[in-house]
Amino acid sequence: MSLPVNRPRAFLRALYFGKSPLARKFRYALMGFDIFTIGLFVVISFFDDAWWIIPLDLALGVILAGEMVARIYASGHVARHLRNWLTIADILVIASLLLPAVIDNLGFLRILRALRVLRAYHLINDLRHDYAWFRRNEDVIIRATNLFVFVFIVSSIVYVTQHGRNQHIVTYIDALYFTVTTLSTTGYGDITLQGPYGRLLSIVMMLVGISLFLRLLQAVFRPHKVRHECPACGLMLHDADAVHCKHCGLVLRIRDEGTA
Repeated sequence: MSLPVNRPRAFLRALYFGKSPLARKFRYALMGFDIFTIGLFVVISFFDDAWWIIPLDLALGVILAGEMVARIYASGHVARHLRNWLTIADILVIASLLLPAVIDNLGFLRILRALRVLRAYHLINDLRHDYAWFRRNEDVIIRATNLFVFVFIVSSIVYVTQHGRNQHIVTYIDALYFTVTTLSTTGYGDITLQGPYGRLLSIVMMLVGISLFLRLLQAVFRPHKVRHECPACGLMLHDADAVHCKHCGLVLRIRDEGTA
C-alpha cells in the first residue's frame, strides 16, 4: 500500500500509526533517535562548557519540536495529546534545549526523553511483528528498559544537582557509579553528595529508590507472571507455578526448567 504523499495529514498519520513497512521503519528511526538523544546527554557531560553544546542543543530542540508538532498534527487530537504525560515530558525536554540561557539550572529536564523509549503502543506492535526474539522475551525486555530508565533518570538528577558543586561528580559516569552503589546497597563511601540538598537526595534514594530498584531488578530476573497463551480462552499471563488457567480452569502446560 502506497503512502498518501499528496495529503500531509494522511501521510503523517500513515507514518506514525500505519502498518506499512515504511511506517515501521520510520518508527524504528524515531526510537533510534530517542536513544541517540539519551546517549548524547551522557557524552556531553565529558565536554563541559564546549562551544558546540548550545548550537547542538538548539538543533536537537528544533528537531524534537518539529517531530512533536508533526505527531500531534497527524493524530488530529490536539487537546488529548497535550494532556498526555509523554507529550508534557517532550515539551519540558524541548524547553530545556531551546532556552538554555533562561532555564540552565533545569537542564536535567532533557532526561525525560528516556521515558519515551518503548512506550509507544505502535512501536511495541512493530517489534512483535518483526522480531521473534522480542515476542519471546517481551516482558523481560520491557522490564529491563524500565530498570534502565529508572537508573538513568536517578543518575541524571544526581549529576545535574552535584556537577560543579561536588569535586567527586565530574562526569555522568561518576553519578552513575554513585547511583548504582547506593541503589544496590553496596555503598563504598568514596563518593558522597554535598550540601543539604545532596544529603536530602541521598535520603530519598535510600528510602524510596532502593525499594524501587530492587523491585525492578526482581521483575527482570524473577517475573511474577509468565507469558503462555491458554488454548481455550486465550489468557496470556499466568503465575509462574500455575497449573490451571485462572480464567477457564484448563490445565496448562507451561514449559519451565523443572526447578521448584
